[in-house]
Amino acid sequence: MRWLVLASIVYAIYRAYRGYSSNAQFSKTDNAVRHWTATIAHIQLLIGIILYTQSPIIKYFWQNFNEAIQNLDLTFFGLLHLILMLTAIILITIGSALSKRKTTDKEKFKTMLVWFSVSLIIIFIAIPWPFSPLANRPYFR
Repeated sequence: MRWLVLASIVYAIYRAYRGYSSNAQFSKTDNAVRHWTATIAHIQLLIGIILYTQSPIIKYFWQNFNEAIQNLDLTFFGLLHLILMLTAIILITIGSALSKRKTTDKEKFKTMLVWFSVSLIIIFIAIPWPFSPLANRPYFR
């Protein structure tokens, strides 16, 4: 599901950029991409919350907070990942809602482009890439 979130955001940004730069009409397809990107992100949020509450790493983090906060890996998964991903989903939601309510097609594309791009940057920071200085995990488990 996480890869679907990334793919949908990247595709939505691509469509928004293409539509904005070419002064295209905001079509039903563009609106569907906007809507489904936000929906997929919300589904991933629910899955993430369930996994967060069941994770032994998170349980350890909160039970041993003073000790765990000093460990960057535990702090990343216990706090940073949660806060950054939640922020990104909030920004996707706001961007989707604002884009839907804009009156001109150019404004719709621009709003979607800006809000979704900022969200994607935050998501990239919050992912535990194999090369991340915050915490790392393999691409595929």
